[in-house]
Amino acid sequence: MSKTVLITGGTGMIGSRLTTLLLEKGYEVSYLSRKKEPVPHVKVYKWDVAKGIIEEEALAKADYLIHLAGAGIADQRWTRARQQEIITSRTQSIELIARHLQGRPYKLKAFVSSSATGFYGANTGDIRLTEETRSGTDFLSHVTRSWENASELIHNVGVRTTKLRVGVVLSTEGGALPKIAAPIRWGVGSPLGSGKQWVSWIHIEDLCKMYIEALENEKWSGIYNAVAPAPVTNEDLTSQIANVLKRPLWLPNVPSFALKILFGQMADVVLGSNYVVNDRITKTTDFTYSFESVSAALQDLLKS
Repeated sequence: MSKTVLITGGTGMIGSRLTTLLLEKGYEVSYLSRKKEPVPHVKVYKWDVAKGIIEEEALAKADYLIHLAGAGIADQRWTRARQQEIITSRTQSIELIARHLQGRPYKLKAFVSSSATGFYGANTGDIRLTEETRSGTDFLSHVTRSWENASELIHNVGVRTTKLRVGVVLSTEGGALPKIAAPIRWGVGSPLGSGKQWVSWIHIEDLCKMYIEALENEKWSGIYNAVAPAPVTNEDLTSQIANVLKRPLWLPNVPSFALKILFGQMADVVLGSNYVVNDRITKTTDFTYSFESVSAALQDLLKS
């Protein structure tokens, strides 16, 4: 009998690809969604986090739960209201699920929650960041600490819980890569700020494989840095994208002050440096990357 994976935020960039891979492996997939709109091959259940409403059948039939839901970090300027929405969209949803799991004889075997490498702070320079590194003190750190603390509520009701601190996801379907590649295609691309800031990236295929491994492998528990083995600088990433696209880079770097004027505090997302390493993945699991180098990842994603 097929196992069922329940996903929050299933229609996003990660959720869409993850759904395809799960269906290919023979899982049944269901979504928790604010709108009960049909999705091919997926059972959609409605929930309303603000009102504390969730269809009981969604949890009753789930063998596994993956939590991807959350307002986009870089979708809008960080007004005070937007910052609050970014936090509550991640935490209140988990709190709702935890309340419904409490004391009920559901069959949930594992819970995997997204987190982010922003846990360590938006800008940590050249410091080598492992899963043991302490949290930063800025807004992104606050978001991810709150996110991870909320996930502990699921652990506390007796469900094996894994948290993936996700780096910069490389995909052609969204995220950073299309935004960086577009001006390069037009011949007006250039590195951002100094270009020396570290980017801790991961190919979307490897990330989705990690989510599935965290569901299936009972040895996976706790926190893992979901990044590829070799971070690159923004300058190197930009250069390698240009090489794959066979386009020149001739403009000077986009100055930091211009990005801060344009994006405000949100500029930290692209100007900050994080050298994140995947110690727990490489030392405590048998996980195999399909794309260990950024050149291989970009060739796969951008080569037409």
